Amino acid sequence: MKDTRTYSSLVVDGIEKAPARAMLRAVGFTDEDFRKPQIGIASTWSMVTPCNMHINALADEACAGTDAAGAKGVIFNTITISDGIANGTEGMKYSLVSREIIADSIEAVVGCQGFDGVVAIGGCDKNMPGCMIGIARLNRPAIFVYGGTIQPGANHTDIISVFEAVGQHARGDASLLEVKQIEETAIPGPGSCGGMYTANTMASAIEALGMSLPNSSAQEAISNSKAEDCHRAGAAVLALLERDIKPSDIMTREAFENAITTVIALGGSTNAVLHLLAMAHATQVELTLDDFVRVGAKVPVLADLRPSGQYMMSELIAIGGIQPLMKMLLDRGLLHGDCLTVTGNTLAENLADVAPYPESQDIIRAFDNPIKRNSHLAILRGNLAPDGAVAKITGKEGLRFSGTARVFHSEEEALQAILDGRVVKGDVVVIRYEGPRGGPGMREMLSPTSALMGKGLGSDVALITDGRFSGGSHGFVVGHITPEASEGGPLAIVEDGDEIVIDAETSQIEVKLSAGEIAARLAQWQRPAPRYTRGLLAKFAKTVASASEGAVTDKYL
Repeated sequence: MKDTRTYSSLVVDGIEKAPARAMLRAVGFTDEDFRKPQIGIASTWSMVTPCNMHINALADEACAGTDAAGAKGVIFNTITISDGIANGTEGMKYSLVSREIIADSIEAVVGCQGFDGVVAIGGCDKNMPGCMIGIARLNRPAIFVYGGTIQPGANHTDIISVFEAVGQHARGDASLLEVKQIEETAIPGPGSCGGMYTANTMASAIEALGMSLPNSSAQEAISNSKAEDCHRAGAAVLALLERDIKPSDIMTREAFENAITTVIALGGSTNAVLHLLAMAHATQVELTLDDFVRVGAKVPVLADLRPSGQYMMSELIAIGGIQPLMKMLLDRGLLHGDCLTVTGNTLAENLADVAPYPESQDIIRAFDNPIKRNSHLAILRGNLAPDGAVAKITGKEGLRFSGTARVFHSEEEALQAILDGRVVKGDVVVIRYEGPRGGPGMREMLSPTSALMGKGLGSDVALITDGRFSGGSHGFVVGHITPEASEGGPLAIVEDGDEIVIDAETSQIEVKLSAGEIAARLAQWQRPAPRYTRGLLAKFAKTVASASEGAVTDKYL
């Protein structure tokens, strides 16, 4: 067997490395271990959130699998935050920032300690792209493992049920007791949010990308299959070392197209656009908003999954997960089957023996009966978004919305107006100064979108923002508007009463003002003072690129 200790040998070999070996002996290394490749097991375990509360046990499984295969596993931690807890608060500004911290910390630990390969285990929204960005930068043999989805709460509820119950209470349709009952039962234990929200979307995208073992995205958090997935990942990374298969060999442009295709077919989160752009940047693959348009033109939405559909991830798992869907897409010519994956085989080889879904199921539609004939992820442009915006439009909300602007300078202002009844049918809620720099941090607008749905305004009110949306948001919503308002984008000069038109069929978002009027207003506009002038959020605001470039922090280095 060849020596696969490309990096660890530099840390532990030779008389001069005796101090390093002494340190490692204290954490359990033996003489034999120094002759083995070292695999870093990046764990996002934390008691911060149910999404990650079980990942310590999964990291132990991955480490055991690594050790059994003949390597030496070393577990280390990185952070997590909880969008579900922080949404609607100032703290949510740290959410997208945490993606960068996770990527930086994995890069730092693996690079410093000389690990030869990586297994990264993520559970909550930013864990997944954060892990993948770190893996891509390092470009050492690596596998991503999804922590798994949560089981449904009582009466088929989940976290979005709780958010929407708040709006139902404001409308008078739910009592305080009813809200409390949903609050107490919607989150029954460990695992990521139960619909095709951002966590399940990104897990599916990473599996389609080829960076997870088959079915890793479609297992419940507390299950034998998830424990086995982690154990197998620990062993599989050794095979990648032996064959010298690196992330750059797997994360190709065609692989990213496979990820986009799968996300669309599943009706996944708009955050996938932001994160896939960032992951592609980390692995030096050219990917732009136009690629989502090109791929989306030929890929239908087939999955009837929450938030806009009926079913939860646990129900998709019960009929086979995403593998049969990917086989459908491959057979239809919509996936690149020759892409390499972490199994060492191609995507087509992985899918060759996958059985179809049961005939009785109605979670995944046939191609002749789609939810929507093309992508629900609409990339819009126009005089409100010259550099692009991302809308999540399934068609259930309609494909065009025209209304009058109701302008707010923060998420909190907009939420209070919705709950108070000041937002009415025909309004276009405009939330600005919530972009990557202006927020800073590009908060998700889950609280206001959920309040609109809870108050029964989901089809009658649109919401547009330079912030972003939770994977649980649905309705007529447009985010990622670029340039953002704080950078002098046209969103900054919209006034109450301006007419706004959103058209998913023509891919346009316009304010009904002349170019001269827009220019005149912009000439009078003054940039707001930064909300943070020191610390992490200030650093993020200084370095972050626009949402249309993935909101990465090393774009212009």
